[in-house]
Amino acid sequence: MTDKRHTKLIETYGKEKASKEKASALFKARKEVSINGNGTSGYVVKDGPHKGRVLGHFTQKYNKNLEEIK
Repeated sequence: MTDKRHTKLIETYGKEKASKEKASALFKARKEVSINGNGTSGYVVKDGPHKGRVLGHFTQKYNKNLEEIK
């Protein structure tokens, strides 16, 4: 008689491992965007009709009273 009680555990382990491998492959295949590249403070569109256009400038708010915070 074969031991069937471990079958479900082995199947779920295999499915989870395959799922993690797929997620890892997708994560490694994605391309990073170049934010703050070439001196800009936003994202530059690289392809399409708006090529070279800067989208969404990023701003940093500074506290004018830095000496009072210290």
